[in-house]
Amino acid sequence: MAAKEQKIITFAWQGKDKSGNLSKGKIDAPDIATAKANLRKQGILPKRVAKDSSFSLLGEKNKPIKPVDIAYFTRQLATMLKSGVPLLQGMEIVGNGTEKVALKRLINQIRQSVSGGSDLGQSLRAHPKFFDDLFCSLVEAGEESGALEQMLDRIATYKEKTESLKAKIKKAMTYPAAVLVVGLIVSAILLVKVVPTFQGIFASFGAELPAFTMFVIGLSEVAQAYWYIALFAIIIGSFVFVRLKRNSQAFADFVDRAVLKVPVIGGILHKGAIARFARTLATTFAAGVPLVEALDSAAGASGNVVYRNAIIQIRNGVSTGQSLQNAVNMTGVFPNMTAQMIAIGEEAGSLDMMLDKVATFYEEEVDNAVDNLSSLIEPLIMAILGVLVGGLVIAMYLPIFQLGNVV
Repeated sequence: MAAKEQKIITFAWQGKDKSGNLSKGKIDAPDIATAKANLRKQGILPKRVAKDSSFSLLGEKNKPIKPVDIAYFTRQLATMLKSGVPLLQGMEIVGNGTEKVALKRLINQIRQSVSGGSDLGQSLRAHPKFFDDLFCSLVEAGEESGALEQMLDRIATYKEKTESLKAKIKKAMTYPAAVLVVGLIVSAILLVKVVPTFQGIFASFGAELPAFTMFVIGLSEVAQAYWYIALFAIIIGSFVFVRLKRNSQAFADFVDRAVLKVPVIGGILHKGAIARFARTLATTFAAGVPLVEALDSAAGASGNVVYRNAIIQIRNGVSTGQSLQNAVNMTGVFPNMTAQMIAIGEEAGSLDMMLDKVATFYEEEVDNAVDNLSSLIEPLIMAILGVLVGGLVIAMYLPIFQLGNVV
């Protein structure tokens, strides 16, 4: 029966050092008794030891583990092993070097498992939420070949590049949406709070209001009467969308296909999927994973059903004896340049290098596309905000401009 994993807690302490001077600091330990014992080992006489409450639930130390944290752990561990530091000591150093409690706890649990006799790959598989099958398989391949430090370095590079790519794609999709949402919120506030004030003023004019102003007043009356229904519909709609996407594969596939057809954004997603395919295949193939298995990993990491199905089709073709280039061409999804680079790699016996070049090229394409999108979309967003907010302001001031005619 496996030993129960210890929970690591951060304690704040006050005490005296070897010179008798008052000192204070923080220490991580599973309980207060262990914390005091560790302080005494460091030559500190503890006077007060208590759980650290300096960070709120939203503090950095209490934030959940993210993929970028796993990339950091992998990179740091690879650096330690390359420097000749033993695996267990390397994990201890990396764990002590992070401020995030959840990550420190995870590293400690892995270290305890390895010190108990398990391989690193087996220890990582006990935490599938943070280490997927591809990650664990590559680590196991590194352990079997005796080149764990090189494999961890390769995995770290893979994780860093894929997370960077995800961040760029996320920026491309969220930036325009966020600005438009702000514009809609400002417009809603104007309709519900500001327009009614002007409406009361217009009632005393005793003149017919411009058609545009009447239209805006009508919108305001609808917004005042039904704003809570609209808000409720947006919340429920968002909840239903997220639940359907998470629980219905058919709906998730429909969304995947639809977003690829969105102007500009779709092109970025296409390039991102090709970059992930090439990067994953290059990493796994270079690690000595058979091509068919490497394609399975690439399909799982594609991030879009269109490319996942295409890669599965490639895998089926390769498993029946087709060359990788022909199988890629048969899908009709990948651009000709990708197929040509793969063909050169197959002929020269350097497929992993060519795939790495393809991945780098499309990652740079995504980077440039995101930068271009930001510069191109800003004038468009300003125009939309101008129409929304400026139109409301103009509608409210039109009667004032025409007040001279009434007088």
